[in-house]
Amino acid sequence: KFFTVNCFVILLAVLFIFTIRSAAMAAGLFGPLQTVSKETGGLNTAIGYFYHEDTYKNDVDHTVRLDEIYSQAAYGVKNIWEVYTRVGLANMKIFDIFSSMDASIMTDQDNFEANWEFFGTIGAKAFYPINSILGIGAFIQGTYYFSDFTDTVSGTKGGTPFITELKVKDFWDVNFGIGVQAALPYGIKFYAGPYIYYSGANVSMHSYISVPEYYLDDDTIRNKSIVGGFTGLDIPLTKGFRLNIEGQFADRVSAGIAVSYIY
Repeated sequence: KFFTVNCFVILLAVLFIFTIRSAAMAAGLFGPLQTVSKETGGLNTAIGYFYHEDTYKNDVDHTVRLDEIYSQAAYGVKNIWEVYTRVGLANMKIFDIFSSMDASIMTDQDNFEANWEFFGTIGAKAFYPINSILGIGAFIQGTYYFSDFTDTVSGTKGGTPFITELKVKDFWDVNFGIGVQAALPYGIKFYAGPYIYYSGANVSMHSYISVPEYYLDDDTIRNKSIVGGFTGLDIPLTKGFRLNIEGQFADRVSAGIAVSYIY
């Protein structure tokens, strides 16, 4: 029966990720509020995937999408607190940033795309059990993208060719949240709560000829919505393995999935 439940849960997780991808998404897998490490203290590791899409703004709104894969190492003690770090790779897509309302400008692409740049994450969480079923917890998590995201567009303005490079650098996000966690049958943990989210980056766009629409000195973009909610399930699999699926809801919706191992 436990095997049947696990198979059903994994199927739901796969359907959840592929369904949520058709929507728009927002900022880093938080995980369960209570550490999954042994009560006596110990290490747990994980591999994960996160699909992120959010609205960033300066003078106008920009839809930014990232796909992230990562590896995590965490240390927790007494079912109360945990610290963790991640390293991973992310690709970025910014929709319609190269499109222009000027009919004299033609470009070979509308969207910015950059592949697999390096990032790191650190975080900490604390948990207080109210009873054997319910508890409350809090976390803080920060991510920094060490590599610049860069893409080049070429086109013509009134028949004159040009090439423009767009660079997104010093991309970061910080999250703080609180929530409630409940123990369900079969060792499953359900958690949910609100969070505050700040994110930003420096952007620059330089053209090899004078095209005002495609030239931008260093500017800053910030996330449009700073308050959101999150919910997730942490599910035991077998022999120390656990499955974590999570959704986040701010200006847009985010989703992630991870498999952890307890030592």
